[in-house]
Amino acid sequence: MMTDMAWNVFKKTGDINMYLEFKQIKKLEKSIKGSSNETN
Repeated sequence: MMTDMAWNVFKKTGDINMYLEFKQIKKLEKSIKGSSNETN
């Protein structure tokens, strides 16, 4: 879902930085989920 949203923003604006920021956020969310699973 997040990737689709980032891709749509990129297509509309042509701003690659926005797409890359969304990808970084997705990586961060995955790492947070992974670390919270380890502590539980």
